[in-house]
Amino acid sequence: MATFVQSAGFPILLPLFFLFKSSKNTAFQSREKPSRSSLFLIYLFFGLMLAGDNLMYSYGLLYLPVSTYSLICASQLAFNCLFSLLLNAQKFTALILNSVVIVTISAALLAVHSESDTSTKLSADKYAIGFVCTVAASATYALYLSLLEVTFKRVIKSETFDTILKMQVFPSFIASCACVVGLYASGEIRILTAEMNGFNKGEISYLMTLIWTAVLWQICCIGLLGLIFEVSSLFSNVISTLGLPALPLLAVIFFHDKMDGEKIIALLLAVWGFLSYVYQNYLDDSKAKSSKSEENEATITH
Repeated sequence: MATFVQSAGFPILLPLFFLFKSSKNTAFQSREKPSRSSLFLIYLFFGLMLAGDNLMYSYGLLYLPVSTYSLICASQLAFNCLFSLLLNAQKFTALILNSVVIVTISAALLAVHSESDTSTKLSADKYAIGFVCTVAASATYALYLSLLEVTFKRVIKSETFDTILKMQVFPSFIASCACVVGLYASGEIRILTAEMNGFNKGEISYLMTLIWTAVLWQICCIGLLGLIFEVSSLFSNVISTLGLPALPLLAVIFFHDKMDGEKIIALLLAVWGFLSYVYQNYLDDSKAKSSKSEENEATITH
């Protein structure tokens, strides 16, 4: 069920297809558009990959303390650097490396600070399963983002919001179907009613938790896909990791948690890393505009 809600909220995106219809009057787009069979295989591949990745993350969270889980998840940036270098020809400057390292340290600092390690006692076997699943999920997620960037730029080659929606909705539908099969195959579907009835806050709270978790996952995913489409998979991962140190600040606002020095340092490091990446993008954009301006001047001169 924890895996299912990560992809099941895709129906909320369907109205956006009518609001952001892609233009079909461009000959270039029609010539370069991949076949339906190719698109089906792409959506099937990413859907099954998404389901498997979400399942591994769910097992990791089930078998590991939250602090250990968060610490391992922070490693996905390192995996993303490797895949971006191999698959996306990402150029690493001092500012980008500084951003990746600082954001990773920020997330790790927050995870080490967590006191949840003492709250749960698990067997060595379950701990090992959780550890392996979380590491594998972090690597798979990084590969997933890099492959999405490759697909956008080399296969689909369409610069529309409609393209981003399709890449979110169709794989999510396939992932949700795979999760439904898993619910029936594992027999978990038979205990959902008892689980809902035994929820401490009541049945309505149980349903609202599932519904809003599913909705917020879709909002998050469509934003991350947009970042991959517009910038890069690495930048998308930096932004998602940036959210981890921001959690204590939200906890202070909504749950009146205590904000101590380590949380403040983690938050400041995350902002520092984020600004480093943004400044590098600013430099790249300025350089690109300058080069384009020089080319136009040379063309006019000749």
